Amino acid sequence: MTDVNPVLLDEQLCFSIYSASKKFNHFYQSALAPFGLTYPQYIAMLVLWEKAPLTVHQLGERLELDSGTLTPLLKRLEKQGWVTRVRSQTDERQVLIHLTEMATTKRDEVYSRIGQCQTLLGMSSEEIDSMMTELVTVKQQLDTVSNERLITKEVDTVE
Repeated sequence: MTDVNPVLLDEQLCFSIYSASKKFNHFYQSALAPFGLTYPQYIAMLVLWEKAPLTVHQLGERLELDSGTLTPLLKRLEKQGWVTRVRSQTDERQVLIHLTEMATTKRDEVYSRIGQCQTLLGMSSEEIDSMMTELVTVKQQLDTVSNERLITKEVDTVE
C-alpha cells in the first residue's frame, strides 16, 4: 500500500463544481425552453445584448468559445430570428453579429425569467457576489496552472 490518502468524490472541489453546473444547466434548460434558447445560445445573447454588434471573433473571445463551436450556434440563433450575420464591409473575413428587433423586444422577458434563479437559490446578493469572486479566483488559478504547463511543455520540447 502507498502513503497516498485518496480524496473521496464528495470531497473533490471539481466534482462539486461539475455537479452544480449540471444542476444549473437543467435549470436554464427549463427556464429558456419558452424562448427556444439553449444555455450556450443564452450566454451569447447576453454578450450581444451588452455590446452588439460584435464580430464572431470578439464574441468567441468573450465566451471562451472557438469559431467551430460558435458558428453553428450563431446559425441556429439566426434561423430562430434572434440575430443576423453580416460580412464586414471593411474586412470581408469578419462576420458581424447584429441583434434583430425580436431579440431586442424579448430581452427583458428573458432577463425576467432567468432572474428568478437567484430567488430560487435563496441566496443573498452578498452571498452570490462572494461565490462569484471565489469562482473567478478558481478560474484564474486554473488559467495560471494551464499556462505554466504550456510553458513547461514548450521548454521541454525545445531542449
